[in-house]
Order: sequence, then structure tokens, then C-alpha cells
Amino acid sequence: MSYLAPSEFVTKLVDAGESKILMSTKDTLIRAYMAGATLALAAAFAVTINVQTGQPLAGAVLFPVGFCLLYLLGYDLLTGVFVLCPLAVWDKRPGCTWNGVLRNWGLVFVGNFAGALTTAVMMAIYWTYGFAGELNPVGATMAVIGENRTVGYAEYGAAGWLTIFVRAMLCNWMVSTGVVGAQVSTTVTGKVVAMWMPIMLFFYMVFEHSIVNMFLFPTGLMLGGNFTIADYLLWNEIPVVLGNLVGGLTFTGLMLYSTHYKTSTSRKAAELKVAA
Repeated sequence: MSYLAPSEFVTKLVDAGESKILMSTKDTLIRAYMAGATLALAAAFAVTINVQTGQPLAGAVLFPVGFCLLYLLGYDLLTGVFVLCPLAVWDKRPGCTWNGVLRNWGLVFVGNFAGALTTAVMMAIYWTYGFAGELNPVGATMAVIGENRTVGYAEYGAAGWLTIFVRAMLCNWMVSTGVVGAQVSTTVTGKVVAMWMPIMLFFYMVFEHSIVNMFLFPTGLMLGGNFTIADYLLWNEIPVVLGNLVGGLTFTGLMLYSTHYKTSTSRKAAELKVAA
């Protein structure tokens, strides 16, 4: 059958978390690098659509193409491993420890950032004719995005930091649901549909995604945005990473694991029977 019952796909999530903790450094970095680069290109694509059409919904509808591509190709986002890796530790899988989880998170962060930065440099060149020409409308929008979502939050002080943290939590609630979506079907079409819906929601609602921001803000700095690297780190990347971690773990990983994995054998059998 093309659809997997929750008790089945949550088992696959735990298996995935185990494999990522035990993955070699080389493979972890390569997969994270390509994930960051791919998602960044999708973000550039979506912003271009928004600017050219004046319809934010159009960009949101099409942005998930990048997310679907990177997960179909087996690449890894930090927002995804925030959810997957702890599952293997909670399940006491052999060789899976919190040190292994932190190692994976660190490597994926580095790989995602390097990939997103690579795309940022290429897109900045693309939008400015190699930094020799004037900014086109899309490039000008990219610079403003960075200002609004750093110093724009800073204007509100602690309330701004809280707001960005909550937006990041909401973001990875949806993004990690998209990661789960990659496991709920055995067909490409089913996987894509399940991934598409929550990613479209997060992008249209302008929630804060740490890897997308690894592209948006370096690009904004290269294009003359009126903010600093310190602004980016303090008023965006740090609270967004923390919010992504909390949102993905609590609303997705912990909830699915506690109700669909850690349950009685008789209940599992009943769920499988109902799904069938």
C-alpha cells in the first residue's frame, strides 16, 4: 500500500535518526551542503516570483519544490535532524548517544551554512552582473528583507526576540512535518504531496527558517543591506536556530514518538488493522 500508518512511518523516522547519527563525517557534510544549496536556490526562486508577480501566495505555492527535491535526493537539513536524531537516542538504539546527536547537528549546521552561502554568492553575482551593475528589483528586495528581519526585530527589544523565537518554533513545527511527510508514502507522488502542504504554509506565513535565513541574510549583506553580521546573528540566526529546535522536537518528534511509537502492542495491531 502507498500510505503507511503512523506506527509504521514513525518507526522509519527512528531508523532515519539512527542512520544519521552513525553516518560518516564526509557523507554528513556532503548531504548537508547540498541541502543548504538546494533550499537556498528555492528561496531565491520564490522571492523572484513574489517580486515579479506581486503575489506572495504564488511564491509560497512553488517554494516547496526545493524542499521536495532535496529530501527525494536524501540530503539533510538542520531542521530535519533536530527531530530525527533524538528519536534514536530515546529509543536506545545501539551506538546512538547525545554526543552523537550534537556531532550530527554541528556537522549539518556547517554543511547547510556552506551550501546556502555558496548559493548566496552565486545569486548575488547573478543579480548584479558580477557586482558591476545596479541591483535589479529582486536584488533590491533581498537587501530589504535582511533589514526588516534583523533590526526590525531589534526595535522591539526582548519582545522582538520572543517574536522571532515563536516564529521559528512555528516554522519547524511545519517543516519537520514536511520531513515526516517524506516517510508517509511509498510513492514519489505521495511523498511530494505530503511534503508540499506544510512547507507552503510555513513560507506563506513568513515563519523563520534557519537554513533559508543562511541564504537570505548573507545575500542581503552582499547587496548592501543596512544591517551587520552581529545583527544577523543576534537578531535572527541564534533565536531562529533555538526556536527551530524547540518547535520541531516538541510539536513533531516528541508527540509522534510518544503516541505512535511508545504504545502498546495491542494498540499497534489495531492501528495497522484500521489502516489496512
